[in-house]
Amino acid sequence: MSKFGTLAVIFDLDGTLVDSEPNYYEASRQTLAEHGVPGFTWAEHEDYVGISTLETAVILRERYGLHATVDELLDATNRRYLELARTHTHAYPEMRKFVELLAAEAVPMAVASGSSPEALDAILAGTGLDAFLHTVVSADEVTHGKPAPDVFLEAARRLGADPADCVVLEDAAPGAAAAHAAGMRWIAVPYVAAQADSPEFATAALLLRGGQAEFTAQSAYTWLLDSATSG
Repeated sequence: MSKFGTLAVIFDLDGTLVDSEPNYYEASRQTLAEHGVPGFTWAEHEDYVGISTLETAVILRERYGLHATVDELLDATNRRYLELARTHTHAYPEMRKFVELLAAEAVPMAVASGSSPEALDAILAGTGLDAFLHTVVSADEVTHGKPAPDVFLEAARRLGADPADCVVLEDAAPGAAAAHAAGMRWIAVPYVAAQADSPEFATAALLLRGGQAEFTAQSAYTWLLDSATSG
């Protein structure tokens, strides 16, 4: 039996395992410009970090009074994003090491993300993380995306794990709320530094205010092992 017992680990993808937000920003910027909204900034994009691409399209359409349908905006953004994702996405080095450490101990792992199945497949294959992460859940496969707990609960179901035995790694407030609602412990690695003080992050079992700059594979592995053996 693994020294981690019944523990399972669920990763968010964007901003947690990989730095894909610049690609989402560029895809959104180009789509909005095509529909007569120039000058979409990174600061504006930060409002949508952690929200599914579908929900983002809904909000952007309403916010800017766009005539295109949600499906048209979603298709245009996803097409541009996939073009960028296939060649311009890199995994955070310490996150990759963490995944490899857990894989060596046969800890069950999954990815639960607001990204489309196509984006998930492209990124995991392109970064080589698909060699370790075989259980993947997209928000497109469940009724409600984050901050609802659906993607995390479905990931736990597919892993055959009790939600109480799952630890989630998340970077954004909607995912933080989703992990808490799922009854799972979670590690916060904020992508947007200002979100570290949001109410959603107060429920984290471990909050790394410095985000990826503070995260190390070995310290996370040790914390997880201590948590498993003390529980």
